[in-house]
Amino acid sequence: MTAKTLMIQGTGSGVGKSLLTAAFCRYFYQAGYKVAPFKAQNMALNSFVTERGEEMGRAQAYQAEACGLKPEVAMNPILLKPSGDNNSQVILMGKSNGTRNAKNYYAQYQKHQQIVLSALEEMKNKFDLIIIEGAGSPAEINLKKTDLVNMFIAEKADAPVLLVGDIDRGGVFAWLKGTYDLLNKNEQNRIMGFIINKFRGDVELLQPGIEQFEDMVGKPVLGVVPYFKDMVIDEEDSIPQRFYSAEKNVQGILDIAVIELPRISNFTDLSPLAHDPSISLRYVRHPAQMGSPDLIIIPGSKNTVDDMVFLNQQCLTREILKCHQTGSMILGICGGFQMLGKKINDPKNLESLENKVEGLGLFDFETTLGAEKLTRQIQLETVKSRVFPEGIQCEGYEIHMGQTAFGTPYPTLFSASNGDNPMSFGIINETGTVLGTYLHGFFDKDLFRENVLRYIRSEKGLPEPQTSFDYEQFRTRELDRLADLIKTSIDMETIERKL
Repeated sequence: MTAKTLMIQGTGSGVGKSLLTAAFCRYFYQAGYKVAPFKAQNMALNSFVTERGEEMGRAQAYQAEACGLKPEVAMNPILLKPSGDNNSQVILMGKSNGTRNAKNYYAQYQKHQQIVLSALEEMKNKFDLIIIEGAGSPAEINLKKTDLVNMFIAEKADAPVLLVGDIDRGGVFAWLKGTYDLLNKNEQNRIMGFIINKFRGDVELLQPGIEQFEDMVGKPVLGVVPYFKDMVIDEEDSIPQRFYSAEKNVQGILDIAVIELPRISNFTDLSPLAHDPSISLRYVRHPAQMGSPDLIIIPGSKNTVDDMVFLNQQCLTREILKCHQTGSMILGICGGFQMLGKKINDPKNLESLENKVEGLGLFDFETTLGAEKLTRQIQLETVKSRVFPEGIQCEGYEIHMGQTAFGTPYPTLFSASNGDNPMSFGIINETGTVLGTYLHGFFDKDLFRENVLRYIRSEKGLPEPQTSFDYEQFRTRELDRLADLIKTSIDMETIERKL
């Protein structure tokens, strides 16, 4: 039997489609459905690598988690990773298909259409219910001829559509009505109803506006979802618009400064730190914001060369090195790891017009960017070092295009097999103050993360917190909160009945 479908579209980007899609996934999972997410085309720098080594959007991986599933690339057959103002790396069914500008990408519309329809059919044959997420707005009339992700996919999936508007931005009724009016008659007929998201205040005061709006369009508002500033999801393509502060009554607060690179990617690596109540995590974009952190993290980047140029131009390179000399520890992840070396070379200008750029020089290695992209999940064990005892399990994934050549051997953090150089997985300098790794997602496992934090606290003379932070339990609790959120604010009975 072919799956039923429900689609979440929005009046624009950032209105909460990803969060609500995850919430619907969790709700139906709890109700006993064999449910899965789907997004035909995603544009994001936050990505995930499946067990088969295929790259997909991190938001869909999170939605799969809400469904109790392992992520698979058919959930997000096309991923666009912006690498400049008008260029994106194109990921088709998990594999890189080169970098294109918008015009060249749209020229491949027929090919991309077949890819997303094939993936949709695969999903419909495996599950009872598919929760489909749109992108941007279905009313982008200049893009309708090349639509892959909104009303095109709604029609092909025969999916009723819930249209979401963000009241926190203001003008939600105009935004919903304007979007609805720009749809053609068949598309309007596909709209099941509307959801007003991020509402603050007394919903009774909103009711007169809801009634007038329903009279205008002849369709119901099926829910008013309250604004929850502390709701936790894996952000799709933008850093959370807030700083994270530890609870004031927690002893041993660890001050972590994350360098906010212009092309930062995979910053969900930091989520386990961001939500740990014993850690204060903040983003830094200017030297004056740095202070004297216990740990500086240089995260991943979609364009490592240009982001390194940015660090140099903003005098952040000098500030990072100054902080290191005065006691701050440093961790580089993927692109941030490459920046810890002496040079990053881009001889074929794959990322930048610059052929090379000087790195921080904290490790004796150079990285040369190449066209081949390495994407794989990996499981490792720690070796005995200043940071770890032997044998702690580490899980993560790699997404990078660079090959790193080491001029000096360094103590490694992990064992390696199959001929891999263990220094590529993780190293530490002679003084134990600089660490680097190509792995993403390695902080997700509690035991591994606790050992890293224990080492840093020990080096900084900070006491251990009285209670440990269980990140896996935290994520499960937040997913259940998402389901509770729509149970109490959306007319799920009507939606289920219409499905």
